[in-house]
Amino acid sequence: MDVFRVATLNLFGHHADWPRRRDVLRTEFLRLRPDLVALQETVETAYSDQASEILGEGYHLVRQPGATADGCGASLASRWPLGEVRHVDLHVTERVDAAVGWIGSATLAEVEAPEPIGRLLFVHHKPSWEVGLERERELQAVTTARAVLELAGDTRADGSPRHVILAGDFDATPDSASVRFWTGRQSLDGLSVCYRDAWESLHPVDPGYTFTPRNRLVLAGDMAQPLPRRIDYIMVRCGPHGPTAAIVACSLFGIGDATGPGSDHYGVVAELAVGDG
Repeated sequence: MDVFRVATLNLFGHHADWPRRRDVLRTEFLRLRPDLVALQETVETAYSDQASEILGEGYHLVRQPGATADGCGASLASRWPLGEVRHVDLHVTERVDAAVGWIGSATLAEVEAPEPIGRLLFVHHKPSWEVGLERERELQAVTTARAVLELAGDTRADGSPRHVILAGDFDATPDSASVRFWTGRQSLDGLSVCYRDAWESLHPVDPGYTFTPRNRLVLAGDMAQPLPRRIDYIMVRCGPHGPTAAIVACSLFGIGDATGPGSDHYGVVAELAVGDG
């Protein structure tokens, strides 16, 4: 079987001693060597590019539109060449902050992965973060899902399932309507889809919190009385019988060492396998 690795992480921008955190995360990404990466809260200016600083060489990088004036936004990275890239506006109601364009956006990138993986679609989904905007996250999930169907369809030319990998900071817990929609537990707006949650597949009784007050950077942030939550995901689209790629490993990273964590979020990394074996 051919195995490839996918990672997602909210980077926390330049906050909280970025040089120390950069070293922690650079070491982690060097160890993990993911093939596909979704990064949120990455700063890119004329003088700094956080995504490149932690990933190193060998990646094709796509910057999602709508970065703030100080360069904070989101990035997608692939070791393999990219084909068509489509950006989807998720400003679905007036409550979605138009001044921060990258929060409320999705990037869909066709990835020219080698066979037997084949051309796949990598989707970086970044909905609204505010705790009271679950209706917006529902609408945003449906909007991204419809864009995936339009760009990727259901199958490849030979009739085999087309791999779609969905990743990002969804700012929603597994029991929320937007995540239940993604995982096939409910329909929204007349549409139903099914993606397999990599963490849940291998750790069904482990909450796998990615944003938790056990992380000291969470306590130093703006969230009042933060609850431990799992809000960062890697998902694989399902065919009629389940995920098109086998989920063989999934873990958290960026937890750090005695010097502290790499971000206020813990990252998620998953190993996916296709082919016989």
